[in-house]
Amino acid sequence: MPVTARKFVPLALVLLAGGCAHAGDITAGGITAVRTPCPEVIVPAGTGDITLFDPATSRDANTIDVSATMTDVRSTCDASGEQVVTNVTFQVNAARTRTDGARDLTLPYYIAVVQGGSVVVAKRTGQVSVHFDAGQARASTSGHASANVLRSAATLPDEVRRELTKPRKAGQEDAAVDPLSKPSIKQAVQRATFQAAVGFQLTDDQLKYNVTR
Repeated sequence: MPVTARKFVPLALVLLAGGCAHAGDITAGGITAVRTPCPEVIVPAGTGDITLFDPATSRDANTIDVSATMTDVRSTCDASGEQVVTNVTFQVNAARTRTDGARDLTLPYYIAVVQGGSVVVAKRTGQVSVHFDAGQARASTSGHASANVLRSAATLPDEVRRELTKPRKAGQEDAAVDPLSKPSIKQAVQRATFQAAVGFQLTDDQLKYNVTR
């Protein structure tokens, strides 16, 4: 499952459906609302790359020491148990300016569990090591991370599921009303919706550089 960079924004209330039905379709069984407890995996905007300068306080392009990008982010999810386990793998591609001599570089990264599109409920950090041979300007390495979510937390309450899936016939008054327009239903879906966010663990200055350059 390839992943693209995204901002932390309130989640769209995406309901996954099987067959040819689409979320929100009026069907004999009500509004299609078959969800997956697996979190969406994202790289939040501004955290998918990191730039190191020499000297460290400079932000001039001609003082860039190393730049690295997180790419090929993929995930697998096991939702068979009480804990929904998401395993994420990614590639780090790095480039350096000076190539005189071999060099080992350690870069920090994080994975966070985000509930409802904006609330970070858990976070872990790790490190990946990149090795440059003498004379080598580019190098790459791979990394991995995992995130756990309680299945019960990612499951809609029965009353909310009944409201979403109760039969609605075309022409009836309630068929024209989106149940997700009800604040209680919308909030319940948000609470049960999670993201696994992965990116470089940046300092405030590094993040500012990424989002303003």
